[in-house]
Amino acid sequence: MNEQREAGGRAWQMVKAGSMDRLLMVETTIAEPDDSSVLVGVKAIGLNFADIFAMLGIYSATPKGTFIPGLEFSGEILRVGKNVTKFKAGDRVMGVTRFGAYTTHIVQSPDYLSPIPKAWSFEEGAAYLVQALTAYYSLFSLGDIQKGYKVLIHSAAGGVGILANRIAKKMDAYTVGTIGSPGKKDLLISEGYDEVLVRDESFETKLEATAKERPFNMVLECIGGKVLQMSYKAMAAQGRMIIYGSAHFAETGSKLNPIKLALKFLRRPKIDPLKLISDNKSVMGFNLIWLYEKKEILQYSLGELEKLEIGPPMVGHTFGFDEMKEAIALFQSGKTTGKVVITVA
Repeated sequence: MNEQREAGGRAWQMVKAGSMDRLLMVETTIAEPDDSSVLVGVKAIGLNFADIFAMLGIYSATPKGTFIPGLEFSGEILRVGKNVTKFKAGDRVMGVTRFGAYTTHIVQSPDYLSPIPKAWSFEEGAAYLVQALTAYYSLFSLGDIQKGYKVLIHSAAGGVGILANRIAKKMDAYTVGTIGSPGKKDLLISEGYDEVLVRDESFETKLEATAKERPFNMVLECIGGKVLQMSYKAMAAQGRMIIYGSAHFAETGSKLNPIKLALKFLRRPKIDPLKLISDNKSVMGFNLIWLYEKKEILQYSLGELEKLEIGPPMVGHTFGFDEMKEAIALFQSGKTTGKVVITVA
């Protein structure tokens, strides 16, 4: 890496994971790209639950010591290394990174960048890759979705949930989305969900009713706890549950409650391998950090996504770079729809 640097950057940095109070804005120097990298002037940043878990210190991939959070961004290429042929200065790109996105400038390999479609905004670019890759990999690579499947999608009004439904509909799937509050129902209907279930006191009864009519071939699960247990029960024989998150463990405050977290951990669902055999069901999991390390799979998935033509992601909330903590607080509240995006002036 070329060590030449210039002043003028900013970033939100965690001194150490464990508390949101340790997230501080700092001045940074702007690194020059090496021969095989590019320098991106960041225009927008997408928020993800993995960011929250990393900052609170409960994500296995959390860096040790000081780090800059963030997994996805969009922006304009400012400089390119001499061996880079895929992009040039001035190109609009969206990208993923193994942390480091909460910044105004980032050096990245072209392998983790994609052109932003001409009609999309920077905000839409920053809202796409993590959600689309999660949805595609869950449905196709792990779920092996087939024509006409019945699919249960939790957190259906979020970034993954909206894109997962669009992808599933390309396979003529019957989709059932679940949400935490009834105010999100109209959005899911407009997005083409066949059924919408609110996770209220009667959720289990409603889920059992739709599963009795026809069990689910696939479940996209990101909540955990009792919701996971109910969803497993609602699956058909040969059904597949894809777990890509566990919002059940998320906290709404700036710090963890160790006792509350420990109780949730001890009471978490435990699935007996012998029961999987007798029920003829599958439970699979993955995280995007793993997919980040598999460049060939990542690039293949992006190519297949482009063929599906699922349209731009839904950006539900935008905040300025200086409003990062306010954006995170809203994101933690569970009251968002679509993607929460930070714009960088």
